[in-house]
Amino acid sequence: MNNSDAKPPLIAINVVIFLGLPLLALLLVPTWGIYRGFDTFQWLWALAFLYLNGMSITGGYHRLWAHKAYSASPALKWFYALWGAGALQNSILVWASDHRRHHRHVDDDELDPYSAGRGLWFSHIGWILREYRSDTEDFSNAKDLQRDPVVMWQHKHYGVLTLFMNLGLPLALGIWHGDIIGTLLLVGLLRLVINHHVTFFINSLAHYWGNRPYTDANSARDNGFLAFLTYGEGYHNFHHIFQTDYRNGIRWWQWDPTKWMIALCARIGLASDLNRVSDFKIQRAILDTQFQRARSEMEQTQGSATLRASLEREYQLFTESINQWTSLQAERYERKKSELSDALEEKKGQLGDALELKRAHLQHKWESAALRTRLKALEYSLKMQRKRLGLLMQQAQLQAQMA
Repeated sequence: MNNSDAKPPLIAINVVIFLGLPLLALLLVPTWGIYRGFDTFQWLWALAFLYLNGMSITGGYHRLWAHKAYSASPALKWFYALWGAGALQNSILVWASDHRRHHRHVDDDELDPYSAGRGLWFSHIGWILREYRSDTEDFSNAKDLQRDPVVMWQHKHYGVLTLFMNLGLPLALGIWHGDIIGTLLLVGLLRLVINHHVTFFINSLAHYWGNRPYTDANSARDNGFLAFLTYGEGYHNFHHIFQTDYRNGIRWWQWDPTKWMIALCARIGLASDLNRVSDFKIQRAILDTQFQRARSEMEQTQGSATLRASLEREYQLFTESINQWTSLQAERYERKKSELSDALEEKKGQLGDALELKRAHLQHKWESAALRTRLKALEYSLKMQRKRLGLLMQQAQLQAQMA
């Protein structure tokens, strides 16, 4: 074997944590359960710790710090920093920096720290166990996080914090409950192992298993079952194209407790500035992907000239809708500038009497409402076009079957 083909050296501490602890859990938890047993108190606390850790990763490490999908109050940041340390997935700074590189270089085997192109094992856990060059720490993409005092405090004291959250708290809970070993095994050990692999599913399975309704440009998939296991992170195809949206599951019925938590925090004043991608952009991404697939399928099945012409007409309508939407957004921007200018003039007393001010204000409101109506009409037109495109592809498939 050439030196260039040799695997990088193992990281001993990571091997102990990510391979040793699961083996201990497989051995000790069933053994204690059979001979001593666990009670409801311990199971409920294990579940509580699991969710507190997991949603501090998804809501804090991921959507807040890695993607800046919303703003959080200092109290919420401290909460995330403490319980996120309990997840034992590294500090906010390291985690978010790695994740930003993953998004920037997704599926690049040299630059993506946990590229799915290097295999399921590598993307799940293998990348953590060895000193791979793609995982070399580089915080040049996290200068904003280095200015955050909460992030830097947690990074500086991460070792002490994670020991306290993973050992100190479960130990105190066990002393209070009167069963130290059972509580440590369930709330400490088993909870930690489950939390690790639930998170790792997003790096691995969510790039292999599921569908891609929004983009074929990368390997990320949407998977409702994984979303249930990962606090809403399983809608990964959506996330990779709209990474600054505070939601992953955008439909009301999609399981995403992280988005519900963020929305609740916003209602009680702990979060603000929630980023939300417009429905038009979402419909545009879906249609753009469907058109690419439709053209590819038409070429493979040698669809009729009539169907090809229908497809191109639909694409022309799609292009016109995009151009109209772009024009309306520019008009909306100019209108906001005009409203701001009028407001400044009003403060300076340059718009005349009160009646004229009121007339101008009502005119702006009417024009803004009309503009919103036109934008909504465009969103609806894309939804209808998706249905027409679906019917068109059904005709193409039927034609191919009859040929």
